[in-house]
Parts: sequence; structure tokens; C-alpha cells
Amino acid sequence: MSDTPTTKFTDLGLSEPLLKAVRDKGYETPSPIQAQAIPAVLSGRDIMAVAQTGTGKTAGFTLPLLQRLSSNKGNKVASNNVRALILTPTRELAAQIHESIETYGKYLHLHSMVVFGGVKINPQMMRLRQGVDVLVATPGRLLDLYNQRAVKFSQLEVFILDEADRMLDMGFIRDIKKLIAVLPKDRQNLLFSATFSPEIRALAKGLVNNPLEISVDAENSTADKVTQWLMAVDKKRKPAVLTYLIQENNWQQVLVFTKTKHGANKLTKHLEAEGITAAAIHGNKSQGARTKALAAFKDGSVKVLVATDIAARGIDIDLLPQVVNFDLPNVPEDYVHRIGRTARAGNTGQALSLVCADELDLLWGIEHVIQQHIERKVIEKFIPANELGESRAIKPLRTGRPPKSKPSQHSARGRGRVEHKDGQRSGGNANGHNTGGNKAKPANNSSRRKKPEYDGTGPKPRTPRRAANNS
Repeated sequence: MSDTPTTKFTDLGLSEPLLKAVRDKGYETPSPIQAQAIPAVLSGRDIMAVAQTGTGKTAGFTLPLLQRLSSNKGNKVASNNVRALILTPTRELAAQIHESIETYGKYLHLHSMVVFGGVKINPQMMRLRQGVDVLVATPGRLLDLYNQRAVKFSQLEVFILDEADRMLDMGFIRDIKKLIAVLPKDRQNLLFSATFSPEIRALAKGLVNNPLEISVDAENSTADKVTQWLMAVDKKRKPAVLTYLIQENNWQQVLVFTKTKHGANKLTKHLEAEGITAAAIHGNKSQGARTKALAAFKDGSVKVLVATDIAARGIDIDLLPQVVNFDLPNVPEDYVHRIGRTARAGNTGQALSLVCADELDLLWGIEHVIQQHIERKVIEKFIPANELGESRAIKPLRTGRPPKSKPSQHSARGRGRVEHKDGQRSGGNANGHNTGGNKAKPANNSSRRKKPEYDGTGPKPRTPRRAANNS
């Protein structure tokens, strides 16, 4: 593939209805990933594409997908069937992709829909009876629909796996393999990811056939137009520091990331008490509440959106100016996805991290992954009592998977907590919680000491005493 940039969307072979929709968005020049991916997808080849977040890869596969489906209508899509399937990890990202499909396909006669958990399944089943050209789905809800025979894949032409690395991080590998197993063999496969880790390549072996690899940025690189900096602060003073920065700088739109759902709720209440409009978005929120909070943040009625990593790849706002890491993520790669919410579509932005002394190990891991030191700044009135240690020298990344940061002793309490998985099934523990609330019971009762049976002769035997456990 040539590295020479394509100067116009008109050079990519797209139809006039699609070019008109692109012009309506105000775009004339494709991004590097769009310039390479669109012709490759139109050629019918399987592809594996990697690009940093915020580079426009959604349009890189939705535009050529719509072109293919509109130019090859063939027989009408049958009831419960789909012609193209886009699988994505989170509800927000699924909704975002579906919005892009409707935006770019508004001059085409194609039908699309999005399905995910957290909402009633019956309306989705009723809509699928009409058949759809493009279905955007999260893994768990799609499996529910398939198991209830509400969706069929006999007419499937294209399968797109978006944010494949995030899928694996969220534990969807089994669901993905189950779905791949029921898809028709004769199809075009597109795999998009932020990294080409060994795990992604292992997944690709059973998915793509002789793929064309497209890589427009170094893995885990951060966008050049994101200004990154950090402040060393004491953990208890983080809310006060954030409040000060928002008010002092008159920030009007700030996306803040916390590590836990409880932390997101607590920070939101603090900001509201300080007169700053804020809303939280995380796995414990209903889908309606999450959609409402995101819409309010986009239209400016809410100034601060506090989110867990569930939103790291599901928020697409071209002019989002500030991202704040209230807590550093446990997984260094998530830092890249978080700050990738700003400086999108060629715009600039800044990413601030509030780092306390017990997050130094996490900071080292992040700086290793992004291969640079993050600039440190100081505000005199918030100089921490617990000094943040120095950064380590940057060592080259290994060819394999980057080492994960070890949680510090102070963060060990939250080590066993698992964040809500958006794509998981709607039944059972769909909300990401233990439904029983009881302690796990032994698989059998063989370890219990039983009272010996009495045969009617002699004195009755006593139940053996339980031996003291000194281990």
C-alpha cells in the first residue's frame, strides 16, 4: 500500500450519495487510516488495521461498507437476517458507530439498527423480523438474540470486529469465537484494533484470510495534538484540585476518568456541591441514564462528565477540549484510549493526570507504554505533603505484550473488583454483579464430618470433633 496521502475523498472511489454525506459533515480530506482503509475494503480483501484512537477509523470502514451494500443489493434481505455485522465492545461505542452509519448512509436506501444489553430485548427482536442491512451489536446481547433465533446470518456478506483489543481486555473472547463459528465462511472480514498484540494476531488467525495489514501510527502512541501534563497531589485533595482547575480556567467541557463506579458517583456529588454541573456514567447506570448523561454533556448542559473506563472508547466529540485522569488506570494502554477522547478530527486538546504518591508504579507503566515522560506542573497552593517520586528512564518496548503495572499496596483493596462488561448478556448477572450475594459453597459435602450411623448395638457413637485449623 502506498504511503502517499490521498488529498480528496473524491479520489477514493466512493459513490456520489456517500460523497454528498461526507461534504455535509464538512470533510474534504481523509485521514491517513481512511485513505488506506477505504480503497482496501472496497477491493473486497480481508484487512487488519491498527490506528490510534481519534483518527477516524469508524468512517474508514463504514463508508466502504455502505458503498458495497448499496451497489450489491441483490435479493431483499430476508426476515431476521443481516447483510453486515459490526461487533463492538460497549454500548456507547455501538451507538456511536450506528450514528455514523445513519449519517453517512442518509442518501442511501439501506436499513440499519443497533442492539445491546441494558434495554428490553423484545423491541429488538421485533425490529429484526424485518431484516436489516447493517447490524451493530455488543457480543452478549447478540448471542442472546441468536440463541432465541431472532437473528440469522445466512445472508451475511461482511463481518467487522471493531476495537478487538478492548474486546479481549473485557473478556469477550469466548463469545467472539462462538459467534464466528456460526457465521458463513464466504464473507469479507475486517479487524480494527488499537494494537496488534500477540493475542490479537492469534485471534486473527481464525478470522481473516490473507489479510492486508494497515498501520498508520505506532502502537499505543498518543495523538500529537494532545498536550499531556500531570500534577502531583495528595489523594484526599484531588477533588479540591479538580474543582480549582475547572473554576480557575473556566473549563466548559471536561471528561473526567475515575477508577471505580463508587468513585465516579462520589466525585460527581462533590462537583455538584461546588456549583459545577456534573453527571456520572458507568456500568451501574441504566442505559437510559447513560444516554441522557452523554447527551447532556454533548449539548453543554452538563459541564463535567465523570466516567469509568467503560467510556474510554465510546465518546466521540470533535471539540472536546479537556480530559482529566482523576485516577490513573491500572492498565497502561487504557491511558492512551482515555486521552484519545480529546484532540479528535484534527483538533487540539489537553490531557491532565492527577497523580498521588501511591500511583507512581502506574505512572511508570504509562510512561513506558507511551515511550515518553509526561510533563509535570505545580500549583503552589496544592503542593503535596507526600512527594511523588521521580520517573524512570524510558526503556524500549519489547516486541511482545508490554508488562502490566503492579498495583501499589494502597490500591490492593480494589484489586478484586471487576468493572461492568457492556456486551455481556442481559440475563443472569447482566448488571455485572453477583446475583446471589452469598458466599460460595463447596461443590460437594465430602469435606463435612458426618455423624456415624448407629446400628442399634452398644452406646451411640459421638460425632467427631472438628480438628483445629492452624494453617
